[in-house]
Order: sequence, then structure tokens, then C-alpha cells
Amino acid sequence: MDADRARLYPFVSKGEPPLVQISRTEGCYLYTADGRAILDAAGGAIVCNIGHGRREIAEIAARALAEVDYVVPPFATPSRVDLVARLRERWLPNELTRVFFTNGGSDAVDAAIRIARQHHVCAGRSGRWKVIGRELSYHGTTLATLAVGGHEKRRRGLEPLLAPHPKLPACYPLRCAECRGACSLHCADTLEGVIAREGADTIAAVIAEPIGGSTAGALVPPDGYWPRLAEICRRHGILLIADEVMTGFGRTGRRFAIEHFGVVPDLLIGGKGLAGGYAPIGAVFAREAVVAPIADAHEEVMFYTTSAHPAACAVADTVLDVMEREGLVERAAKMGELLAAKLARLRAHPNVGDVRGRGLLQAVELVRDKASLEPFPAEKKIVGRVIVAGLVRHDVFFYPGGGGPAPDVICLGPPFTVREDELDRMVDALEASIAEAAR
Repeated sequence: MDADRARLYPFVSKGEPPLVQISRTEGCYLYTADGRAILDAAGGAIVCNIGHGRREIAEIAARALAEVDYVVPPFATPSRVDLVARLRERWLPNELTRVFFTNGGSDAVDAAIRIARQHHVCAGRSGRWKVIGRELSYHGTTLATLAVGGHEKRRRGLEPLLAPHPKLPACYPLRCAECRGACSLHCADTLEGVIAREGADTIAAVIAEPIGGSTAGALVPPDGYWPRLAEICRRHGILLIADEVMTGFGRTGRRFAIEHFGVVPDLLIGGKGLAGGYAPIGAVFAREAVVAPIADAHEEVMFYTTSAHPAACAVADTVLDVMEREGLVERAAKMGELLAAKLARLRAHPNVGDVRGRGLLQAVELVRDKASLEPFPAEKKIVGRVIVAGLVRHDVFFYPGGGGPAPDVICLGPPFTVREDELDRMVDALEASIAEAAR
């Protein structure tokens, strides 16, 4: 690609070509136009589960487009019906029977918020509109999803446009004054206080990621956290929404991360792993009791123009078939344990405050001072330095994360097909990149 064309992308550019231009993908690697092979330790944006460049998926997409290109989402097509059937029979908890497709994660969360509101309005509870989110959370880039999320950087400057939804503290024992490293579930119990303050009759739902994504980096709550949230919500007639855009479809070594905690939410959101990066698609999965008031009122949940695109559904169905045939959820659990064990040595690094995660979603939190957990000054841009060092000097791509009191986090989320020698290379490169950036 010549220099002039290289400056055409991305949308916000400083007039220089991108640091990396990818011309081909295969397996766990991103290939540049000049012949470099970059190990994708991030799976893109923690998206790719079955690996890059599967010819089978491309052929399915081409065949699906040749058969049915576009029809409005309410119409049934073979690929839509097949995907719903596969999800209900092999992937979803039995209690979640309704499926609503979207174009991706942000609009899936947006749809879940709308569904929660419609549920209460159609049931005669029009005063319930607030959706309680959490600090150090991220649920998407629409105005509704930014409003319920707690990602300060991505909310910045947009505050006048964001509805004032209440927030719970993050489940983050490392920096919690109430926990001092061992979670007391105080963060879950604060929900009772928020409900008392706001009034239960104003609250439609609580939304949270079962295991935190990249905002604070793979925060894993204790076993009792989600059962406590579920019990409180049930007692007050509040819907519980689990956002699994990043963690769903095997990423943490289970079909969905919520399965680690023995809870079935009222609404479950899936996204990235549903098609593994091969097509834009997300989904909302709901209990019958959530949809019943909407159906009884003869209302509809409005679709997005290209949601449930027939080709995207065909691709997603094939990706899930590959996952089943190759046992990739189980492989994610096995390789995740290996990755966590290999990352453990970084805990001794003077600039590593924590190493955490579940399955093939792992994170390393960077700090200037290990004893006090003081972060690096923002102007040092330490995460960016680590990412660049990994790309330029080690040909490994890591995913940036961080927010709030933990502004500097490096995430790893490779394809489930990753080999052990590739895990070794990722950890070696990350250790060297942290040292180079900290210097």
C-alpha cells in the first residue's frame, strides 16, 4: 500500500500511516504487507476463538450470500432458524429460550436495556427505567450503553447526553478498602443501599459482566458475588442482565462465564465469540417471563436494519459447529490454565501489581510502585509503550486495557487453537516489553 493510500485510514489520524497494516490472517497470526508474522495474543479485541483464516467459514459466507442476501429481520430464513436451534439445544441454559440478534456487542447491550424497559412498561410498571451498572465497567459505545457503563475515558465529554443511571462499586478486592485483598461481598451488598436510595419501583435492571473485560482487566469475582446479586434482584423484582459480549462462547473455559457462578440471569448478552470475528453479529438471550408481558401487550422489540443478517447467522452457526467438533471450549479451559501458570512469574516484576483471569482471558496490571499500587503517571502512556514494544520488537500483539484506579492493564485473549509454544512466546514477549516500557 502506497503512503498516500495508507493515510486514508483510520477515521482519527495524525497524518501518518498506521503502525501496522495487516494484509492476511491465518491461525494465530497477522501477516503484514512487508512479510512480518505477528502473533495475535489478543485475538483481535478478544474476539477470535477458532483462529484466523478458516477457509470453511469463508465458503459458508459466500454460499449464504448467494442464496439469501438480505431480508428484513422479522422474516425467518434457514440460517436464522438453524442458529437459534443450535443455540437453544447446545449452548444456552435451558431457562433462556428467546433469542434476539443484533449487529454486535454494543447494540446487543442497547437492545437488552430496551427489552428490560419494555418488559416493565408492558407489565404496568412504567416507573421502572433505571439500569444499575458498575464502576470500572464497559458495555459499549452507544449513548445508552455508555450511560450504564463506568468507563470514564469513553464517557468523557459525553456526560450531558448520558442518562443518570446509578452505579455500584466494582468487585475489585485488590484495591477495595472494605476487602483488603479478600472479597467481603461488600460491593454486592451495596446494591441494597442503592435500591433503598433510588426506590425499587424506579429500577428496571442491574447489568454487569460476570468476569470483567478489558476495562480493569479480567476481574474475577468470588463465588458468592453473583448469587448475592441475583438474590437481591429477585427479591425486589429487578431484572438481572449478564453482559458476556467478551466472555461468552467459551472464552473463560465454560460456554458462558456466568456458569462458573451457578446463576442464570434474566437476560444474557453475547457478541464477539458468537462468530469469532468472521461476521458482525451479537445477540440477547432472554427468559420467557421477560418476553411474556411484551407479547401479551402485542408490542414488538424493534430490530436493527441488518441484524440477524442471513450470512452472519450462517457464519455464526458454522463457527459454533467448529467449536463443538474440535472441543474448543474445553481447550480454552486447558490452555487458559497453562497461560495463567506461565504468567504467574510476572508477579515478581517490580512494575506488576496483579496477574488475574480465567480461561483464555488473562490480564496483567501495571503499577509504578508495587507496594502502594500507585499507577504510572498518565503522561507516560505505559500501556501504549508496552503494546508498541510487543509489536515492533517482538512481533506479538497484546490488547490494551485499564480504567479508573487501574489505568494500565495489558490483556491476553488468544484464539482457543493457540499452542503451548505460542503461549511461551507471548509471556516472554510481554515480560520483555514491560521491562522495556518501564525503563
